[in-house]
Amino acid sequence: MIKNIIFDFGDIFINLDKEATYKELAKLGVTNVSQDMIETYYKYEMGLITTDEFVGFYKTKFPQLSSEDLINAWNAILLDFPKHRLKFLKELAASGNYRLFLLSNTNDLHISWIQNNWGADLYGEFKNCFEQFYLSHEINFRKPNTNIYEFVLSENNLKASETIFVDDLKENTDAAKALDIHVWNLVPGKEDVVSLLNRKEF
Repeated sequence: MIKNIIFDFGDIFINLDKEATYKELAKLGVTNVSQDMIETYYKYEMGLITTDEFVGFYKTKFPQLSSEDLINAWNAILLDFPKHRLKFLKELAASGNYRLFLLSNTNDLHISWIQNNWGADLYGEFKNCFEQFYLSHEINFRKPNTNIYEFVLSENNLKASETIFVDDLKENTDAAKALDIHVWNLVPGKEDVVSLLNRKEF
């Protein structure tokens, strides 16, 4: 019996264009993603380096980039938040039938853009639906590393067998499944989180 639901954020609630940042960087002359760029991104997503250090890394590597252009390209991935998903989430939270958690790989620039774009009221309305709101850069873990799931389970005394994790990336749901957490690897554009309670796990 499912008692706990852990949700990803991007492409579960807020829509993403995962190619947009690459396209915008390419317009700025950055066409190859090197290993050190990936490693720096992971560090930033885990909160191991600051936004200034992250932006500074790119400006050193690509002197033609302005901070503004880089930040705009970085945030280009972020799209709209369909209101029917907020309605579903609020109704789910109000029902009191499940403990709700957010677990997102995100970084300071992205969450700052969301807070500014949505405004304080909408962001607060969304965040308040969750018992815990875990962002990778704040807890220094990232998916699909096993320790991030173990952290959420242990911090909240959750049983894996009573928990379902919803994420759009198979590598993330596979890692959770290996810990005996129920999973839904949601396919963006084909499936919508609002149909969650129709799944066999419930």
